[in-house]
Amino acid sequence: MNVIGKAAAANTFDAIVVGSGITGGWAAKELTQKGLRTLVLERGRNVEHVTDYPTALWHPWEVPYRGRDTRDRVAEYPVQSQNYAFSDATKHFYVKDTDHPYTQQSPFWWIRGYQVGGKSLIWGRQTYRWSDLDFTANARDGHGVDWPIRYADLAPWYSYVEKYVGISGQTEHIPHLPDSEFLPPFEMNCVEKMVKGKIEKQFPGRRMSISRVAHLTVQHRGRGLCQARSLCERGCPFGGYFSSVSSTIPDARATGRLTLKPESVVTEVLFDAKKQRATGVRVLDVATNETTDYFAPIIFLNGGTLNTTGLLMRSVSDRFPNGLGNDSDTLGRYLMDHQKNIGATASVEGFEDSYYYGRRPAQVMIPRFRNISPDTQRTDYVRGFMTYGGASRAGWQQVLQQPGFGVELKDAATHPGPWRMQLSTYGECLPYADNRVTLNRNVLDVNGLPTLNIDAKFRENEAAMRKDMGASAVEMLETIGLKNVKQYEDHNVIGFSVHEMGTARMGRDPKTSMLNAHNQLHAVKNVFVTDGSAMASTACQNPSLTYMALTARAANFAVSELKKKNL
Repeated sequence: MNVIGKAAAANTFDAIVVGSGITGGWAAKELTQKGLRTLVLERGRNVEHVTDYPTALWHPWEVPYRGRDTRDRVAEYPVQSQNYAFSDATKHFYVKDTDHPYTQQSPFWWIRGYQVGGKSLIWGRQTYRWSDLDFTANARDGHGVDWPIRYADLAPWYSYVEKYVGISGQTEHIPHLPDSEFLPPFEMNCVEKMVKGKIEKQFPGRRMSISRVAHLTVQHRGRGLCQARSLCERGCPFGGYFSSVSSTIPDARATGRLTLKPESVVTEVLFDAKKQRATGVRVLDVATNETTDYFAPIIFLNGGTLNTTGLLMRSVSDRFPNGLGNDSDTLGRYLMDHQKNIGATASVEGFEDSYYYGRRPAQVMIPRFRNISPDTQRTDYVRGFMTYGGASRAGWQQVLQQPGFGVELKDAATHPGPWRMQLSTYGECLPYADNRVTLNRNVLDVNGLPTLNIDAKFRENEAAMRKDMGASAVEMLETIGLKNVKQYEDHNVIGFSVHEMGTARMGRDPKTSMLNAHNQLHAVKNVFVTDGSAMASTACQNPSLTYMALTARAANFAVSELKKKNL
């Protein structure tokens, strides 16, 4: 074998996975455990479980500036610093906006983490199944294309993923929010239990339950329990919540079939026009600035919604001048996110002799109760929203707003304040063709690659829903007799929920979608896309569990097809 042949052989694998976040980690685990030599390419730095969580055990007083923003930090991280979890204790898990710019035609806050593990190190960990209320929504009301799958197609894969991830929650038997394979749930506190009883009595058909989260309440697969520290975004050395770094990547590595290359930016997918197949990927080494081609019969794109779409757009050829697989002109279109930051708060009388232990990662939640049956139909908007919340008591911080000093002030700080109850909401966003991203070749990132123009906004349906989201939270708290009920509303910028979806959607028809029922590009059968870009709608549930189930299902199909020599 000549030198060129040896180099090609050394760079050839059974499968290539682009990205190492929630879906990339799952693709790596599934493909390696099914016998494939798999190359995982991550554009960011390496992160090892435990050893690369430098701030995980910091005390509050060890955080620079006590976690407050500084002008210099905001200048470097103007978008990332908007995220709830961003601080000097976590900024190493976020991109520097000045290195990775993009153009906002309309306000869009794109939260990103470029490292091994991706955003699985900073995700919110709320995990919910979808139902056929969600998978049939597009076909039912005519917004978007019909999903090519139904709940029955994904149900066994939800179970498969859940048994591995470890999800705590309460069985409720709600048809439009199917139960998962649960670990024991976290417990509601005394006020939440009171609110639950009153809401369910006053609003028949509504159910309040503890939220379903990827946190361990019992020992599970060698990982430690959630310590209820509320410091998850710093990295959990106990393995108490699910991430690629604590779970899927180590398990893939244990097979001996994983090759993981951090600081490797995939610049394009290589396409063979004669075979009508992708042959591999071109990779820029961040450290050396050298480019290398890697080859495999199966390619999984899991870089995150907008990064995957950007990669497909950069992968042009005579066959695909507008992006790999883009015969339908849907690549980059139908960008979606959830809307949030509206709800209500109220004061709660009594329970002065009761408190709670720890900083539980679970909230209470009320599943969607609009547009699920004839008697819950609205005429002003379609789809629906979920409601979250919790009850808590003010701590020592309450004295910051009170007069006094000396012994009296110190004594006041040792007594918890009154109870308050909050309800907040997450609403669905419809798919719109002109909510889209395009390549901007005039503005380059730190690696010299074209950046993205993002032009997306919430529309009339979301605005009508939003009015009801706030009003319903107020109505529930007032109806059950809580005091000083106030509606609140904060930023409603698309992208801020960090649930960006769409732009390479699944569908039944190659003329109106990018991907088929198995997450294959319609026109390039050996390329699979299973991150958020594949989604044809948003539902109102957090999407990561569905991403994981789609990935496990697609990997199983890909290996089967490879063995049949169909790929």
